[in-house]
Amino acid sequence: MMVKADSGLVSVILPVYNGEKTIEATVSSVLDQTYGNIEIIIADDASSDNTLDKCRSLAGSDNRIRIISNQANMGALGTRLKAAKTAIGEWIAFIDSDDLWHSEKLEKQIGLRDDTGCDLVYTASAFIDGDGNKYKWIMHVPEKVGYRKLLKQNIISNSSVLVRKDVFIRYSSPCEKINNMHEDFACWLSMLRDGMTACGVNEPLITYRISKRSKSGNKMSAYTMNMNTYRYLGLGFFERYFYQACYSVNGLVKYSHFK
Repeated sequence: MMVKADSGLVSVILPVYNGEKTIEATVSSVLDQTYGNIEIIIADDASSDNTLDKCRSLAGSDNRIRIISNQANMGALGTRLKAAKTAIGEWIAFIDSDDLWHSEKLEKQIGLRDDTGCDLVYTASAFIDGDGNKYKWIMHVPEKVGYRKLLKQNIISNSSVLVRKDVFIRYSSPCEKINNMHEDFACWLSMLRDGMTACGVNEPLITYRISKRSKSGNKMSAYTMNMNTYRYLGLGFFERYFYQACYSVNGLVKYSHFK
């Protein structure tokens, strides 16, 4: 699939906090995209290590990179929103500071976007551990996902998303005022509930890093955040517990592959 540069500028938003160990590899994977009509907005969330110096060095080597820096820590969503509001492209993509992209990630997503007219495009995911060792399992994704199906499991990895900038800002801004929920999950669900469409490229075009914290994190905290997400969406009591049960089972199956 060949996609021309005139498919439009894509603004890649990379929020980072104390990511000095992985930021260079992450940025390199974005710069190596076969679709070159991009800008990279590195948004430093008041890092206390050498992240900002490394980001400035990266920006000095490629004029597609620019940096914004928070004076105080704003958190992931606040940082993404701040960067999105400065983006030049009509479409934005996200990558976390310890994840990696396959070189054809954007090209294949843009091709699918242009073919389908979807409002959001996601991909399948491969996984590595904190030391960079690959897991055999791949999280495959459906060609399309609707609201009810997504409620059962968030198969839209944040680092895989390509989405309209105005749509992201519109649906994420209200989430910034809500504490202790999965803001990205709430954004994608709100979009789908309102009739927007999400399409998937069922190829592992991102590599997600599974840290020890990811595997053994506070399950009660995750449960609470998920239930708060369902409350934010207006689900009733029985709906919340039904979808939480589905989500928990799917999560157990997923993380069983990382033992």
